[in-house]
Amino acid sequence: MLDLDPTTLGLEFGASALVGGLIGYAAKKIAKLLAIIVGVELMAFRFLESEGIVTVDYERLTAGLLSSSDRTGSWLESAVSTLSIGVGFTSGFLIGYRRG
Repeated sequence: MLDLDPTTLGLEFGASALVGGLIGYAAKKIAKLLAIIVGVELMAFRFLESEGIVTVDYERLTAGLLSSSDRTGSWLESAVSTLSIGVGFTSGFLIGYRRG
């Protein structure tokens, strides 16, 4: 028989929602910064390539992205065991990400 305490589940949910919100907000700010950095790098590489300074082998560059690996496991068991923390974190992350 499961011994579930609603107070503990509520505290776990609230704390994980708060942490998720903070991480979601920070993730959006970091994602924007990384997008700017990657964009500037791509522009620089394209300029250097157009000037003949750098040669990019796009076949070798994308070869690692096309391979896929199959991961089999019982993720359902771990998801059920941490449901209150997962739901709280996810909802907080999404709220923080949207507000960021």
